[in-house]
Amino acid sequence: MSETIYTIPVNEVFDACAEDHSRGCPFCRLYNTLEANEIDIILGAAMMEPDIRKKTNEQSFCPTHFDQLLAAKNRLGLALILESHLNQLREEVEEHGLAALLGKVGTAAPQRLGKLDNTCYVCGRIEYSFSRMLSNAVLLWTEDEEFRAKVPKQPYICLPHFRMWLEVAQKEIRRGYADFYRAVSEPVYAYFDTLREDVSWFCKKFDYRYDNEPWGNSKDAVERARKFLCADLHKPVR
Repeated sequence: MSETIYTIPVNEVFDACAEDHSRGCPFCRLYNTLEANEIDIILGAAMMEPDIRKKTNEQSFCPTHFDQLLAAKNRLGLALILESHLNQLREEVEEHGLAALLGKVGTAAPQRLGKLDNTCYVCGRIEYSFSRMLSNAVLLWTEDEEFRAKVPKQPYICLPHFRMWLEVAQKEIRRGYADFYRAVSEPVYAYFDTLREDVSWFCKKFDYRYDNEPWGNSKDAVERARKFLCADLHKPVR
């Protein structure tokens, strides 16, 4: 099959995670790579483009991505974005025209500010690309035997991305979804069971009767459980 802008990074990250299990869930790694790229792009020349400035004025940034923009150490670039955003937002939260004449005081502010709770320019960009990568991961599995062989070699697939991948597959695989499910769920449930054992052993090690027993792979079981259950996002990509 011909590779596209979305299938290439999917193939590459599945190769990388199969080679080095410390890289974790391939989909988490894809997300974090997209996130890092978007932070770099928005603080570069893109911030001066009228279409992008219009969107950042409307959507702003979630707390997580605001913090990452601050950490990128381009305060001037961020300040230029914020300057126009704050100016536009100030105009939009105050009543003007007919609403002001009719005495509808205090209605514009909660409506406009409420929209900011559900929008983030960076989140929107990531979600657009990530959804297509999930779709391409389904396509690759159905059409590329080499990619299919990479799936069981992954260290694990976190449960949030496992769910998302299955939901996309349910919509896009007309026949053979059961085969897809069985294949991609096998490494997930294998890791699930290993993790359960490691967490249980971690708990036992706090019982004096197990003082002299080795820790095995359980020392970081709690941290690994967090990544498996909640995904491992907003992390630097090494």
